[in-house]
Amino acid sequence: MNYIAKILLNSLYGRLGMDDRFTYSSFISKESYLKYEEKYLDKILDVMDFDDNYLVEVEGDETRAMLDDRTESHNINISISSAVTAYARILMSQFKNNSKIKLYYTDTDSIYTNLNPDKLNEIIKNIVDPKILGKLKLESISSRAIFISPKVYYLKTLKSQEIYKVKGLNKNTLLTNIDFETLINKDSKLIKTQDKWYKDISKAHIVVKNQIYTIQQTDNKRELIYDSQKQLVGTRPYNLTNNKLNTKVSK
Repeated sequence: MNYIAKILLNSLYGRLGMDDRFTYSSFISKESYLKYEEKYLDKILDVMDFDDNYLVEVEGDETRAMLDDRTESHNINISISSAVTAYARILMSQFKNNSKIKLYYTDTDSIYTNLNPDKLNEIIKNIVDPKILGKLKLESISSRAIFISPKVYYLKTLKSQEIYKVKGLNKNTLLTNIDFETLINKDSKLIKTQDKWYKDISKAHIVVKNQIYTIQQTDNKRELIYDSQKQLVGTRPYNLTNNKLNTKVSK
């Protein structure tokens, strides 16, 4: 039930913030295509060859209405979606900007810290409660944790359960604690392969290709901090002043 509730809330939020610039596809005979192109040239995004017809992808509700006299309501509300993300940033800022909390890693709705729930509740009143929607819940306690970059980390719980996540990598790909310990070193990379499905509508088939996936540290969101052995020990926010990015060189 907890998982279902989470998916419902996330799906609703995602729906409200969805890009409203939909595309539509129609089959157009090759005999009439030139006239069609003259009329909708600025709306055509892609054309695929299908024997005596073209599968034409066009953009926008206006084009859809001109094609088949139908309009749609997508029930999208960017203001609600923006309010949700803004409130989430406000909520998470109390952990990021609190000197009493040692924060190892944070995501949209979670934190990894050295404090237990009781201590967190002392610092921020009643912030941890497993029964109240919107409060933090204790997910696990780890004896070892390695954080490489956003959505790339390794955990070993007190029950010796190993948990790791690498965004974009197949969940069936085997990784070990040694892999993550290697990635701590500056300029280190880990090369993995995975099967990825590619669809070809014009040929009506799906091709499975073996893809190379590279795992490494990224500094696209925060500046990386290294120790004297050139191992990653932390990050700090970039400082933008007068449209100029100021960075500090670590020892």
